[in-house]
Amino acid sequence: MKKPAQEKSLTERVAYDIVVRLREHGYQAYWVGGCVRNMLLGLPPEDIDIATNARPEDTMQLFSKTIPVGVRFGVILVVQEDVQLEVATFRSDGVYLNYRHPQEVHFSTAHEDAVRRDFTINALFYDPLEKKVIDFVRGEQDLKAGIIRGIGNPADRFREDALRMLRAIRFSTWFGFTLEPTTWAALCEAAPLITRISADRIREELVKIFCGPQAGRGIELMEQSGLLKEILPEVAQLKGIPQPPSFHPEGDVLTHTVLGMKLLENPLPTLAFGVLLHDVGKFPTYEEADRIRFNLHDKVGAEIADTICRRLNFSNADRSQIVQLVERHMKFLHIRDMRQAKLRRFLASPTIEEDLELHRIDCLASHSDLENYDFCREKLEEFSREEEELIPPPLITGDDLIAAGYQPGPQFKEILNTVAESQLEGTLKSKEEALRFVKGNYPQKN
Repeated sequence: MKKPAQEKSLTERVAYDIVVRLREHGYQAYWVGGCVRNMLLGLPPEDIDIATNARPEDTMQLFSKTIPVGVRFGVILVVQEDVQLEVATFRSDGVYLNYRHPQEVHFSTAHEDAVRRDFTINALFYDPLEKKVIDFVRGEQDLKAGIIRGIGNPADRFREDALRMLRAIRFSTWFGFTLEPTTWAALCEAAPLITRISADRIREELVKIFCGPQAGRGIELMEQSGLLKEILPEVAQLKGIPQPPSFHPEGDVLTHTVLGMKLLENPLPTLAFGVLLHDVGKFPTYEEADRIRFNLHDKVGAEIADTICRRLNFSNADRSQIVQLVERHMKFLHIRDMRQAKLRRFLASPTIEEDLELHRIDCLASHSDLENYDFCREKLEEFSREEEELIPPPLITGDDLIAAGYQPGPQFKEILNTVAESQLEGTLKSKEEALRFVKGNYPQKN
C-alpha cells in the first residue's frame, strides 16, 4: 500500500518537518499508529503521532517550543505553526497494575515499540521521507484483509488495558473489519474487566461507537461479547422482552433498539444516546393484560436514562437533553389531538429537531408509519410561513395587569397562562383584546 497522492495538510507538513529535523540530528523518526492506518485506508490522518529513538530531553533541545506532557512515558508535545504533535520515544512497557497504564516504561527500539501496542493495524510505522511503511507485526496484511487482531497474546493486551476491548469494537464498526477469532475470544473472556476503567474513558469510547457509521453493529458486538451487560445492564435487559406484534413486528425491545441505532446518520451524542435509551423503561414496566403493555415507560425510562448519564459523567446539558428525548418520545402518539397552543409549545422546544429524528427512527425501526412525523413537519412549515414567531412574545405582562388595577397575587399566573393559551390558539391577537378578555373574565376584587 502506498500513500495516495494529495496535497499535504498543515498537520502533515509540520509532521514531515519534525521527522526531517530529528533525522538531521542522527535520530530515527517515523509517523506511527492511527495516522498510518487511516492514510493507508485513504482516510484523513487526523492527528499524526511521531515515534523516535530520541530521548525526551533530546527532543526538547531540538525544538524551540515543547510541552512535557508525559516525560515519564517518553512523550513530548512539539509545537510548530500552532500545531501540536506528539513525539514519543520508542518504548517497551512494564507491568500494568490498574488495567490501563504501565507502572513503568523502558526506552527501546522501533520493533519493541510496535509489539507493545494494541492491534496490528495500529502498530504500523511510516517513513514520510522514503514514503514507505515499516511493519513488524503483519499489520499491513491485516489491514488489507479487514481484520482486527491483537498483537501477540490478545488476552495479555486486554488485561494490560481493558479499554482496548471497546477500541476493538470501535475499529470494527468504523472500518467494517472483523475481529480475528482468538482476539474475539479473549475479548469475551475479559469483558468483566471493563468495569475497572473510568466512566469518562468509557463514555468517550461509547460516543465514538454510537456516533460512528455502524452504531447498531456496535451494540450487537457489545451484547455478544458481554460488554453491554457490564457497561449498560439496563440496555442488555431489553433482550427477550416481547412487544405487541401489531406495533413492533421486528421483535423484542433490544432488536428494535439495534434497528434504531442502525438508522442513525452522523448523529450528535445526545441523539445517539436518545435512540439507545428511548425504550429503556420497557423492562421494568412490562406487563401482559389484554395485550403486552409498557405503561409510563417513557417516564420510567427518563429516570433510568438520567441514572445512566450520571454514571457515565455526561455534562449536565447533554444529560438534560438525553433525558428529555426519552421522556418526550411518546408525545407523538397523540400529536394530532393536541390543541393549537399545546402543539405550538411542543414544536417550539429547542430539542424538537432531535425529538423528530428520534420519532422518525422509532417508527422506521418498527411499524414504519410516518404520518405523525409528516404532520409535525407540515405544521412547522405552516407556522414558519406566519409572520409571528412559533411562540410569540406575550400580549400582556404582570405590569400590564398592575396598570389595569389588579393587585399582584397568585391569580396573576392563572390569568397570564390563560391569555397565553388563547394567544397561541389564535383567539386573542392584540394587547387590547387581551385586556378586555381579562376584565370580562377576571373581575377585580374590591
